[in-house]
Amino acid sequence: MCRVLAYFGAPIQLDQILCKPEHSLIVQSYQPREMQVALLNADGFGVGWYHAQRDENPYTYKNTLPIWNDVNLPHLARYVESPCTLAYVRSATPGLAVDLGNCQPFTSGRLMFVHNGFIEGFRHTLRRPLRQLLREDVECLIQGVTDSEHIFALILSIWRDQPELSLEEALRKAIAQLIELATPQGVKLAVTAVISTGKRLVACRYSNFEIISTLYWLRDDLNFPGSVILASEPLFEGNWKACPAQSLLSVGEDLEIKCVGI
Repeated sequence: MCRVLAYFGAPIQLDQILCKPEHSLIVQSYQPREMQVALLNADGFGVGWYHAQRDENPYTYKNTLPIWNDVNLPHLARYVESPCTLAYVRSATPGLAVDLGNCQPFTSGRLMFVHNGFIEGFRHTLRRPLRQLLREDVECLIQGVTDSEHIFALILSIWRDQPELSLEEALRKAIAQLIELATPQGVKLAVTAVISTGKRLVACRYSNFEIISTLYWLRDDLNFPGSVILASEPLFEGNWKACPAQSLLSVGEDLEIKCVGI
């Protein structure tokens, strides 16, 4: 299991949310409190952000080093200011390569995506049937071999096929299709994910078995007014709320939190 983080609201320097909290994503990489499967998140990391003034596609910075070993990140995080940021630290599934092609966040146009979870035995179970659901132009965009990137590709295929859908509806439909593929084979599936357009955050917390990755949200903290934060683990003391299991959460520019069942 990985650890994920998302920030949405008033523009801030990345280090304020990424590095400075007492239980920051950096600390969670080597001392997580709520991981149920792995012990460390040392197999790389990634940060993605949207420009604070211009309406542009997101930028990303990725590395296969453990996040605590990247000497450039503190300087970059102090320089970059953004109203919407997604980040993650990776605990690689055994057998999957630690390379940049497998590092999140994954992006396409305005969309940016991070995922914490897994598809059991992905390469031998759902990889081929999942790829058959993808549009050809989306399948060609896949660079790595992770289940996470394929889940993002499924969401992207659905949205391109049905652009009238909301981001929430596209994510819900993707989960429904994954369930349809997994159920006949009894494949375990865990999808705790965040996807964004820069103007909206949509997250889900779903699992078809007893282990489900944690996800918390916090709005208008005294140190982060006018914002919503999503995180695998609380970053600091505050009024964090647990996202319910089997649910979908969304937040728009009004910062209103909407949470519904999947």
